[in-house]
Amino acid sequence: MGENMSKRLKLVTGSESEMEERSFINPFPDREHRDAAEHSGANEPLDAGGKISDAFQKKVQSKIKDLLQQMEEGLKTADPHDFSTYTGWTGIALLYLQLYRVTQEASHLQRALDYVKRALRNLNGRRVTFLCGDGGPLAVGAVVHHHLKNQTESQECLTKLLQLQRSVLSPDSDIPDELLYGRAGYLYALLYVSKEIGPDAVDETTIAKVVTAILESGKNLSKEEKKEERCPLLYEWHKKQYVGAAHGLAGIYYMLLQPSAKVSQDTLNELLRPSVDYVRHKKFRSGNYPSSLSNETDRLVHWCHGAPGVLHMLIMAHKVFRDEKYLRDAAECGEVIWQRGLLRKGYGLCHGTAGNGYAFLSLYHATQDKKYLYRACKFAEWCLDYGTHGCRIPDRPYSLFEGMAGAIHYLSDVIQPEGSCFPAFEL
Repeated sequence: MGENMSKRLKLVTGSESEMEERSFINPFPDREHRDAAEHSGANEPLDAGGKISDAFQKKVQSKIKDLLQQMEEGLKTADPHDFSTYTGWTGIALLYLQLYRVTQEASHLQRALDYVKRALRNLNGRRVTFLCGDGGPLAVGAVVHHHLKNQTESQECLTKLLQLQRSVLSPDSDIPDELLYGRAGYLYALLYVSKEIGPDAVDETTIAKVVTAILESGKNLSKEEKKEERCPLLYEWHKKQYVGAAHGLAGIYYMLLQPSAKVSQDTLNELLRPSVDYVRHKKFRSGNYPSSLSNETDRLVHWCHGAPGVLHMLIMAHKVFRDEKYLRDAAECGEVIWQRGLLRKGYGLCHGTAGNGYAFLSLYHATQDKKYLYRACKFAEWCLDYGTHGCRIPDRPYSLFEGMAGAIHYLSDVIQPEGSCFPAFEL
């Protein structure tokens, strides 16, 4: 008995110290816990009216300039053949497209074109998704050419993007369903061009076929696992039923819940709602979520695994089903991220502070509560000290999803929060 007890105690204290090892202790006071002098301080990101202050905007803009220079220098030694959105040239093109959106500077659009052309020269036909396959460069290429009024080139990219659907729809295909390498990642590419170019860019039948393939796959696995009642749509990747946004249920459900995916109301109610609720019930006492259904350790607070990715699914479920419980759960995820979201892994989007900061921007959009805008700014403030905290250096330190480009993207969204959008994920 005593021995078991001490083992359990070791487990508890072990997991607590592991939490600390994975994140820094948040040094920022929360908005409601500051005194009046702090509220009106010159260093505060929000002014008295709750808007982003001019001083904070200037500070962020200056940092973006500085980081862009560092990034451009660093990219000279990047892998010339990595065309992906996740760690390669398409991700950099997407960053410049974002900078063009917020500044309307033509030079940014030109940089986006240069980088996407580089990506398009390296396609390899191995994968179809937006983040890790040919789908990303083709979709971003179509959008960049569309902005530049190069209609022939834009159409060429679109045609090639639509040709990728064969492997997505083929019944013999071994393609998974998740976001990074699977059908949900191809669906995102289609929804992205529809949003950026216009609803006629991709015909509804194609989107409907991809959605059906994802739904059928989820129903089949649920049946195999005898979970039709509890979780009508079940998915796995490499034999594991992941929960988070990158490889798991949250990312797939999030795409299927998108209004532009045009999933029928009956399917939403009968298949998606109980599946989302099934994930909700996997929540740890801390408010965080497991990385996979079989995992009981409360460790990861990343967009890819844990509360930050699940939060986006919950906010989308609230929009679709109009049930306050989803927003309450999303707010609980927000508390976990505020406590444990300044990550030692770095500043990037996938498993870094910038990706976690986007959760606060999404909560701000959903609630209009200034507390979340303040928190988003504080995570941005952390990114302003890029490289000084002793974080782990990622394998692709200048890329969109692992490194500096992702932090720049986040900083540019924080100072124009109304239109902010987690790249390659939110629509």
